Amino acid sequence: MDLQKHTAPTPATELRASDADRDRVADILREALAEGRLTADEHAERVDGVLHAKTVGELEVFIRDLPAGHHRPAAPAYTPVPPRPTPGAIPVEADANVVAVFSSAMRRGRWRAGRRLHAYAVFGSVEIDLSEAIFEYQQVVIKAVSVFGDVQIRVPENISLRGTGGGVLGNFEVSPLDSVDSDAPVVYVDGWAVLGNVEARPKRGRRVADILERVQDKVDRKLRKHLGH
Repeated sequence: MDLQKHTAPTPATELRASDADRDRVADILREALAEGRLTADEHAERVDGVLHAKTVGELEVFIRDLPAGHHRPAAPAYTPVPPRPTPGAIPVEADANVVAVFSSAMRRGRWRAGRRLHAYAVFGSVEIDLSEAIFEYQQVVIKAVSVFGDVQIRVPENISLRGTGGGVLGNFEVSPLDSVDSDAPVVYVDGWAVLGNVEARPKRGRRVADILERVQDKVDRKLRKHLGH
């Protein structure tokens, strides 16, 4: 078997597009509309294409005839997220407790995450969904303890996620996540699973749907400004 064929680097244009890539192209299209380089129909058609593009190369097609499409942004310096929160940044006392004993409990929707949350599942299940939460602090700690229970934690896909813990005849699984934005929130999951399960991972698919809403909102404000409303 020729191993070299399987280890050749993937061309940049064939790499899977990230939400940051889509945001960048959507912003270029928004500016092009405001400058009169694109009509409203052309803009709408290209934004729809951005939402469905799968690779970097597919995204570049929508801006290759625009001046901004030929200026490559400098790659930001990446600062690794530490495995533990900054000493003294997180209080010992929890802002909120979510407890399920022979029952189920959940926290989801539009809610304030706070700095520390404790989740306990004893012969029960707890769901902590941060995908729509309001992050008032950059660092958030979730202490998760499961005893013959299940704790499920979901976070937005554009933040950083770290985990420290283990399982005793159980499963403790935190999928590490790194945001490209150094100011993005960081969620630290600490805890144990004793004959139970603790799992934390990103909730995919929400950011892509938000792109059109953000772009359309900016376009509407720009149009209202030009119309004098």
